[in-house]
Amino acid sequence: MKKIIFLLAGALSFTAVNAQQVSFRKMQNQIPRSKDGLNVFDVKKDDVEYEGMSVDLGGAFAMQFQGLKSFNDQEQGSYTASNGAVITNYRLNGLENNFNLPAANLTFGAQLADGVRVNLDLYLASRHHNETWVKGGYLQIDKLDFIQKGFMEDIMKYTTIKIGQMENNYGDSHFRRTDNGNALLNPFIEANIMDSFQTDMGMEVYYQREGLVSMIGITNGKLNQGVAEFVSESATPTSPNQNTTVSPTILAKLGYDKQLDKDLRVRITGSYNHNANMSSNPWGSDRAGSRYFGVMSHQDYNYNAIPVPNNFDPEKNATTGRFSPGYGNWYTAFMVNPFVKYKGLEFFGTLEFTSGGDHKGTDETRKVDQYAADLVYRFGKEEKFYVGARYNIVSGKLSNATSEVEVNRFESSLGWFMTKNIIAKLAYTNQNYSDYAQYGTNSLNDLYGGNFNGIMFEAAITF
Repeated sequence: MKKIIFLLAGALSFTAVNAQQVSFRKMQNQIPRSKDGLNVFDVKKDDVEYEGMSVDLGGAFAMQFQGLKSFNDQEQGSYTASNGAVITNYRLNGLENNFNLPAANLTFGAQLADGVRVNLDLYLASRHHNETWVKGGYLQIDKLDFIQKGFMEDIMKYTTIKIGQMENNYGDSHFRRTDNGNALLNPFIEANIMDSFQTDMGMEVYYQREGLVSMIGITNGKLNQGVAEFVSESATPTSPNQNTTVSPTILAKLGYDKQLDKDLRVRITGSYNHNANMSSNPWGSDRAGSRYFGVMSHQDYNYNAIPVPNNFDPEKNATTGRFSPGYGNWYTAFMVNPFVKYKGLEFFGTLEFTSGGDHKGTDETRKVDQYAADLVYRFGKEEKFYVGARYNIVSGKLSNATSEVEVNRFESSLGWFMTKNIIAKLAYTNQNYSDYAQYGTNSLNDLYGGNFNGIMFEAAITF
């Protein structure tokens, strides 16, 4: 943390000493971090003039009060289960009504040249990593004047290039999700049940013109970077053919976005995401963690005299309340996102269709699909208040499962933008688990007939 403080002080000192050469916050083509960034998808061209090098500094802070309770259909206590297993002292963890660990982000940026800026994002504190660490950074190019004045300006007028370790642009839902401390633009407390978020090393090229939305990207398919030789695991009877390499991830997006008149805006996009030999995956790469701390976790118990440890730990079990399809070798995913805003009423949908396999060439393709619908009504002066509801359902087959499972969630929300940079939210959540097996390997399945519900309050500041 001391390093961050010294770095911050140095950046501010540099800005002050060089006031004539370096300006502050004169950034081009950047999505606002305030309320002005609501429903801004992808990168945007703007008319901010270049006036020399400029420095950007921002932050985000969020805290939640959680009042959730967990339930399931497992028998609590000590008993002999229907499969003959002897269970001792099983029960779900009790959850207090109290505050979660606050989350904080820090953002540095610089306008290096006309149409060229750099961005660096840090997590100062998060559920999964309590210490400070770098989320990622990227270079954004909107002009090629650094090659030659006016170089390819007819094309670059509509084109943006992003290069770096960054949040990969799969679908539109990640623009409305909470990103650790950055919770201002999410009308709810949590993201989708199957939360698509990935930060690989790669490049994305955008072309947007007269309502056309398009992007194509490629990454190296790795969340954690390194040049060490990839060595596959030894073959086993259940996994006879392991990955022998890590393949790049291919991303693409195509859509239409138009403000048809002063009251009506319509947007629809389709996105593609594919990796043939995966290392990271889009549904398990968020290292910040979910907002639902400890739900569906158990205390210490014994299964046939084998200890099963408490799995409440917020860091080690950081994605409670979420679902990952758990593909082990390859995946292909499509996401469709319709968005309609008429005056204060807005609808946002997610239709996600995924397929994949666990072992290279030796198992049948599994499929998991997700559907989500958000309805939000914003009202008051400058739409500073809102009410919203979201219904989200995920269904599909887990690895080695004989039948499909289902998870569904209803979340309602009230929100108040106290200023463009401060928001307060109150939400009610009810999440259900269906068709999960009663037993795991030498354990009970906590999600068998599972449910958690209750209220959450969140306050967030972003600047």
